[in-house]
Amino acid sequence: MDEPRDELKVDADERAEAPDFDALTPLEDLVRGDRTRDDFFDAVLALDSPATATDVAELAGHGVDAAREYLDWFERMGIVTQVTESPATYERNQEYLSWRRVQKLRQEYATEELLDLLKTESKREETLEREFNVKSPDEISISRYASETDRTIEEVWERLSAWQTARRRVALLERALTTESGDGADLQSAV
Repeated sequence: MDEPRDELKVDADERAEAPDFDALTPLEDLVRGDRTRDDFFDAVLALDSPATATDVAELAGHGVDAAREYLDWFERMGIVTQVTESPATYERNQEYLSWRRVQKLRQEYATEELLDLLKTESKREETLEREFNVKSPDEISISRYASETDRTIEEVWERLSAWQTARRRVALLERALTTESGDGADLQSAV
């Protein structure tokens, strides 16, 4: 390793003063940087019931004032909807998020690729429907099915989750393949 140039070396007086490590930006903030928006976005995506700004701040790991600002911004963008006034509670706008996923699919995949993905997910959905011998995963009681089929609860839950995921993917892919999915009517229903 080369020696630093003389102008970069500290002198004896400077060496006597220790840096004020407490005044430095915490490492977590350096790593996060511009991720504050993403932290709040992730927190909103995790909501499964209406939540206050305090709840969202806690999920995001940031302050309540910042949560209020981001929730206001997310509401204007259509990402969340305000449910109650006092206290103000918000819930994620699943219609908007689905619309965004459809738009992303359309941007990232050619029609032929979307068709291939739809075939794959449709086949997976059909396979799981045959496995459980019902039309919807909602018709299955996890514990009863596990008991009746001598399978573990975790195994049944994983298979049902895979089925629900396949169903959601089929719905998104079908929307992405329809010509109407990118028009203004779809956007208006999402916001």
